[in-house]
Amino acid sequence: MLDLLGLDASCEAVYRTMLARPQALLPEVAAAVGLTEDEVRASLDQLAELSLLRPSWEDSGRLRPISPEIGLQALLARQQAEVVAHQHRIEASKLAVASLIAEFADAVPGSPGETVEQLTGLDHIRDRLAELTRQVQGEVCTFSPGRGASADNIAAARPLDEQLLRRGVLMRTIYLDSARHHPPTLDYARWLTGLGAQVRTVPSLPIRMTLVDRRIAVIPDDPDNSSAAAVVLHGLGMVTALTALFDQTWRTAAPVGPRKVRDSRGLTSQEREVLQLLTSGHTDETIAKRLGVSVRTAGRMASELMARLDATSRFQAGYRLAQAGWLNEAELS
Repeated sequence: MLDLLGLDASCEAVYRTMLARPQALLPEVAAAVGLTEDEVRASLDQLAELSLLRPSWEDSGRLRPISPEIGLQALLARQQAEVVAHQHRIEASKLAVASLIAEFADAVPGSPGETVEQLTGLDHIRDRLAELTRQVQGEVCTFSPGRGASADNIAAARPLDEQLLRRGVLMRTIYLDSARHHPPTLDYARWLTGLGAQVRTVPSLPIRMTLVDRRIAVIPDDPDNSSAAAVVLHGLGMVTALTALFDQTWRTAAPVGPRKVRDSRGLTSQEREVLQLLTSGHTDETIAKRLGVSVRTAGRMASELMARLDATSRFQAGYRLAQAGWLNEAELS
């Protein structure tokens, strides 16, 4: 259960035994856990490195276990700090990639055969998207983050969408789960599915994106301001990677429908995503942005989940999740 915190099964067994029987000697601990004394010594060394043991102040040469409330909380906080640092490195890499794409786009002269196009301004982006969509031969795939489509955007998209679907083009769109609570977007999604399109939702999306025939990708220059500028990628290796990202996300997305699907613990996919983000150290503001909801809604969801875990802090919530096995990737992914 505690392998996520660096404790293998042997270490956990030794730690539990020492918590239950703090006065037990090495041979007694070995007999209790079914290990050799050398194996117990190796586990003791590992527990000491994890700061779960300390020298006894009363018996020289003896080791005493640190209580789980202190020792495991500290391990969890350390792990969360590592996750946050890793997330920061990912975000920095995204910025570097976006910068390189923009720099390369500026260096390539405009021509029909160019591999990268730079689009500036919302009008230019929408006009180019409409042109690409009209040229589609077989499939259009879309990541559509945000709290919901505006009435103007929906009205503008309907005629082109209908034309494509009448032509037999496969249209697959992924919205955020929060779009299920936005009546105009939900009505639009159901209208699309009535014409043969496929629409699904996920708790969060990494970026706004449109894929045309799996050979052209349109992504924003700045994910935080997708209307300012965009990049059109033609036939690059990155298009293949983005297509794989869409396919992977599609497999885990839920088809649009009236009912929220809950797992064996009574959690919706959106609630599982909140737990993942909470234990990764994200703020309510970041959670709100990833889920496409208000900061107040994100804070309410986090508070309700912490209450269900009987936790008074996010660190304690993470500890209780680890205790219950809810942090297992197979359970929360």
